[in-house]
Amino acid sequence: GDLDKVINLLLSLSGRLARVETALGSLGPHAPAEDKLALREKQRLLVAQLEDAKELKEHVGRREEAVGAMVARYLPAEHLQDYQHFIKMKSALIAEQRELEEKIKLGQEQLRCLRESL
Repeated sequence: GDLDKVINLLLSLSGRLARVETALGSLGPHAPAEDKLALREKQRLLVAQLEDAKELKEHVGRREEAVGAMVARYLPAEHLQDYQHFIKMKSALIAEQRELEEKIKLGQEQLRCLRESL
């Protein structure tokens, strides 16, 4: 459960940071200074939060290793391999699911903009 939450947090923060960086990049040279300053401050906060989330992921990884070592004592080799595969696939599938949700969200937003422009 913690792994799910941390991965979702990392993906969320990464996505938000990317949007802020895109917004910063799209500001023209004549954009108000307060807009640039607000976006840079948001970027700074998101970078700090992302670093904290990475530390959380490392902590969860260490906990996962400890749990894996305990599980290894009680499971036969083939079941242990299944368990390890499950954990790896779960992380990958969570990331893929989040990516697909973001693509759907972007597609819906683009569709809405197209409808409004017609």
